[in-house]
Amino acid sequence: MTPMERYGTDGDEDRESAIEAAALALQRGGLAVIPTDTVYGIAADAFDPAAVRALLAAKGRGREMPPPVLVSAATTLDALAVRVPGYARALVEEFWPGPLTLVCHQQTSLQWDLGETRGTVAVRMPDHALAREVLERTGPLAVSSANRTGMPAATDADQAEDVLGEVVDVIVDDGESPGGEASTIVDVTGGQGRVLRLGALSLEQLNEVLEPLGATLVLEGPDEPEDPDDEHSGA
Repeated sequence: MTPMERYGTDGDEDRESAIEAAALALQRGGLAVIPTDTVYGIAADAFDPAAVRALLAAKGRGREMPPPVLVSAATTLDALAVRVPGYARALVEEFWPGPLTLVCHQQTSLQWDLGETRGTVAVRMPDHALAREVLERTGPLAVSSANRTGMPAATDADQAEDVLGEVVDVIVDDGESPGGEASTIVDVTGGQGRVLRLGALSLEQLNEVLEPLGATLVLEGPDEPEDPDDEHSGA
């Protein structure tokens, strides 16, 4: 493995170099740490099974905890998921880009292997321009919080490098993550949505959007999971 390279984003030229380096490493099947609007994430090409396996290994996770997928545009949801209910689309319209991860029925035609997904895919559109620019060049990425499973998620590049510096190809240092809290995860595969993990969005914020439509979400996961990687772990 080539030595890890770290890129800052202080000026336009540095920022472009960082985006290009991360995108190139990911397109070549490598791993990259990138900033998001919530916490820093470790990313791999979602359509490269070997890269996804490397991501899970880097975090110390098995196939039973598949990573979520980040996208650069809300329209990509329908390329990855099927039978997306109306209440889920209302949440997308209100909270994407943003700290909301939706667990959906995945398109059966997708040629990927994210792990034991039980026919689902967790999708999020980050509210972070640099992350979306990387995604625009790579396509959908499997991205999990930049940490070892069970440890706190990295909120800056130094924390990510301490834990993952020996297993990733590129780290993009964009300063402190603006959110600092992982996304809220909602399972929308049923008639009523279920909150699997509370994060940056509260149950009240989500239901405020849905109640006028005659829908509400229920909280299935714990208020504050002991492990930030519970369920479909996401940055």
